[in-house]
Amino acid sequence: MTNTLPDRLCVDPDSPFHDADLLQQEIGVRFNGVEKTNVEEYCISEGWIKVAAGKALDRKGKPLTLKLKGQVEVWIKDGSEG
Repeated sequence: MTNTLPDRLCVDPDSPFHDADLLQQEIGVRFNGVEKTNVEEYCISEGWIKVAAGKALDRKGKPLTLKLKGQVEVWIKDGSEG
């Protein structure tokens, strides 16, 4: 297992950017300098994250998401932040 995270990662198993093995680890996401815990998907190179829009669901039962643009930093949490 490598410590490098992909440019884009999604928690939705239907997404082509989903990696179940990688998501078993705790991943930290910092957006515009603030750590976020509700990120559904991120893209570092394009500078955006998707977060759930409350408890609203789409017609397939998946959470509706908002795309927020800004500076994205990700890391694997291993007891020490980095």
